[in-house]
Amino acid sequence: QVQVAESGGGLVQPGGSLRLSCAASGFRMDHFAVAWFRQAPGKPREAVGCLSRTGTNSNYGDSVKGRFTISKDNTRDTAYLQMNSLKPEDTGVYYCAATLMILDGCRLAEGSYTYWGQGTQVTVSS
Repeated sequence: QVQVAESGGGLVQPGGSLRLSCAASGFRMDHFAVAWFRQAPGKPREAVGCLSRTGTNSNYGDSVKGRFTISKDNTRDTAYLQMNSLKPEDTGVYYCAATLMILDGCRLAEGSYTYWGQGTQVTVSS
């Protein structure tokens, strides 16, 4: 059974850092592109960023460029979202998503992803 599961959320002060993990089961991460999305209360879900199956190519949403980085450890079938210089507006539920990809690219569109985790809460507050 193909699944992804997020972990690592929590409460952090503005300006702080947090790293989320996305563990894959039932498939090899090196065959899949991964993405992170987030949803703040009362707002639509938005794309944070994505990473290609080899980890070579990435795309990020404008609001997180230069602050967030997605990486993968294909030997552990795990992807990560490193979040630095966090702001209160980064608060929300963060979701990991994955999709099987032949080409070595990724998209920021929700509809491009087949498998989704349950989400992990990130709260940025003093």
